[in-house]
Amino acid sequence: MQTINRLAAAAALAAILAGAVPAGAQNLSLGYGATVTTLDPHYHNVGPNNAAGLHIFDALIWRDSRARPHPMLAESLVPITDTLWEMKLRQGVTWHDGRPFTADDVVFTFERVPNVANSPGSFAGFLRAISRVEVIDAHTMRIHTHQPHPNLPIDLGAVAIVARHAATGAGVEQFNAGTAAIGTGPYRLLSYRSGDRIEFARNETYWGEQEPWQRVTVKFLLNDGGRTAALLAGDIDIIEQIPTTDLARLRRDPRLVVTEIPSLRTTYMLPDYSRPGPHPTITDNAGVPLPRNPFLDPRVRRALSMAINREALVERVMDGAAQATAQWVPEGVFGYNPAVRPMPFDPDGAKRLLAEAGFPDGFRLVLATPNDRWPNDSRLSQAVAQMWTRIGVRTSIDAMPFAAFVPRRTRQDFAMQLGAWGSSTGEASNYLLSIVATYDRARLTGAGNMSRHSDPRIDDYLVRANAIMDADAREGLLREAIGYYAEQIPMIQLVQYLNTWAHRRGLVHDPRMDERTLAMGVRPAR
Repeated sequence: MQTINRLAAAAALAAILAGAVPAGAQNLSLGYGATVTTLDPHYHNVGPNNAAGLHIFDALIWRDSRARPHPMLAESLVPITDTLWEMKLRQGVTWHDGRPFTADDVVFTFERVPNVANSPGSFAGFLRAISRVEVIDAHTMRIHTHQPHPNLPIDLGAVAIVARHAATGAGVEQFNAGTAAIGTGPYRLLSYRSGDRIEFARNETYWGEQEPWQRVTVKFLLNDGGRTAALLAGDIDIIEQIPTTDLARLRRDPRLVVTEIPSLRTTYMLPDYSRPGPHPTITDNAGVPLPRNPFLDPRVRRALSMAINREALVERVMDGAAQATAQWVPEGVFGYNPAVRPMPFDPDGAKRLLAEAGFPDGFRLVLATPNDRWPNDSRLSQAVAQMWTRIGVRTSIDAMPFAAFVPRRTRQDFAMQLGAWGSSTGEASNYLLSIVATYDRARLTGAGNMSRHSDPRIDDYLVRANAIMDADAREGLLREAIGYYAEQIPMIQLVQYLNTWAHRRGLVHDPRMDERTLAMGVRPAR
């Protein structure tokens, strides 16, 4: 999409507010399946943090439940030339403390994002195309890009706008305490209790339509069974990440409604590429570290992929709430390559490839996985470990809470780990940019590249695709990149999730492909 205009704004607003009722003294409780680690919207690009932040902070562009862009704080964003865009900001918007929102806050946000200290997952890549910004007046800006960048509206939808007067010099502590968490969004922060909950109050001076919920509580319910129990007991109005073993039961319950949508999130096994030599968790069968990293050999990666029975993962681990995949976007998403299919299950062929690569007796491996972040994360890892063990790669599991997993993966501690990524931009280049592209702080690529994978051809695909203004040509190049990725197998794709929620009757829920659970997507039934 190249232009965001007022007509689209009206259509988006109508869709977002379908089913809205006059604001009243009603409360809503949301049960998250993972904890929110900070309310600093620029610190860590991870799903729960982003979902919580959307209640407080607006972006320039809003992404709807199908990841399509619509106006938000930017009323219009129009290309003047291939490298120059004019943006008109919404007038009459105020921060939660009553001060006016202006172009200066956008400039401050763009300056802040690349400079957030110790960020484990930066948002800077979304601004990498911008060479400079001109402020014409308080509500008009011109954005210059280094080269043609058709995804600029989509990228800007990932960056929350913060207030210069509230966020200058602020870090995680100030946002979590609330002193810097001053937004323009539909809710104000009341309190944040790490590991427990967040309390929001309706923003009575919101520039858009008033929300129906006076108070919103987000509770962190990491245990799958506990999340379901809280819904059944009436303690929670809506839960996300329904345990797949509970789906059929909840669908049958007359008190509840289950909503679902194909997910933008894919899961994969992520080999380490940061070390050409030994790693303490990759050893021969006697426990001696291998002298070289086996994952640098594409034959080993192919063997590990061939050893995975993805249909069994879908049926036995995910209870049907997923689909086997060899790429990172589902059918219908921009860039999806219909010619790329999951690799056939062939354990005998996998053994032959291992022998050809110099491992006729296999080797030993430790697979790291979170056990409380993504649906069935540790169960998926256990199943894959068993499949690999059967071909001679004797795999043990190191499972841990996501809070412990994140700092270790950031340090490249793991030889092999379970990964998952949701391309919330709703198109294929986001995964290339964040996960597969070479980690480069100067070029703002590979912010989520925890494996330190690097392939110049992948980098070239990304650069070229992001510089093509013609949508058909750009999609063709992204499909080509997906085909090359499937041949090289830098990450070993497993399944594409199906996003599911369950809520009490009397509510209407708009399920999101980006899996975010938002109070703004829940309305009282008419």
